[in-house]
Amino acid sequence: MADPSTVSVVIPAYEEAVAVGAVVQSLRGAANWREVLVIDDGSVDETAVVAATAGARVIKHPYNKGNGAAVKTGIRNAVGEYILIVDADGQHTAADALRIVSFLGEYDLVVGTRAGSMQQASAARHMGNNLLNWVAGYLTGRDIPDLTSGLRGARTTGLREFLHLLPNRFSTPTTTTLSFVKAGYSVHFEPITVATRLGKSKIQLVSDGPRFLMILLKVITVFSPLRIFLPIAAAFFLMGAAYAIWTTFTRHDITDSSVLLLVLAVVIFLVGLVSEQISTMRSEGPR
Repeated sequence: MADPSTVSVVIPAYEEAVAVGAVVQSLRGAANWREVLVIDDGSVDETAVVAATAGARVIKHPYNKGNGAAVKTGIRNAVGEYILIVDADGQHTAADALRIVSFLGEYDLVVGTRAGSMQQASAARHMGNNLLNWVAGYLTGRDIPDLTSGLRGARTTGLREFLHLLPNRFSTPTTTTLSFVKAGYSVHFEPITVATRLGKSKIQLVSDGPRFLMILLKVITVFSPLRIFLPIAAAFFLMGAAYAIWTTFTRHDITDSSVLLLVLAVVIFLVGLVSEQISTMRSEGPR
């Protein structure tokens, strides 16, 4: 178990003056943390003042850069051996934060899995998150019950290893989860409860959903390209083979379209194979 005195709490915040003070006070009252660090991502309200008054160390961006950029600033400036990332909207409890920390040391990354997978979310957002979890599970080869949870703890060295992969906007949780799993680090998913958030969510399903999916594909392409290239190559190969068999029986001929599909399948597979070798050499090099 990691001692809270070795943990830097990082709270990215944008326009969270209503909630951030209570979040900081609750965390500071629960344990003797190494530090509580609030990254004010260019808020125009009193977020920075409220956080500082509550006892946090505040770093303020001069303008809004995005949640991911705020998290990266926190990771760069944290001084603890471990980092606990907490949302500033009041959804997470101090008790859950301490439970996440209790697994650090044994695990390199601990993710708070929201009970019922976001029971407050709309039906569309609930379905969207379930789809992302399923896609992430397929791409990583491991069941991922909650890909986008904002409550998570990790070794500082591990987070800094993947700092260059983290997007400036959404979704840092997605990227860190996939990166730690595919890099072979020990990852644990711990059930947590989620309170009603204060204020309005910054995530929009229609605009941010495709971004989450692209992040999934980008990260998996970095660590395991064949998980993407192989199914595509197999699909083209089956189409080409099936079409060739059909034209052979119906027209006693193999068309150019069949040959093109089969060649395309081979090319995609070879590109994926080369990408896999590059990925392997990259990951086995000095970190």
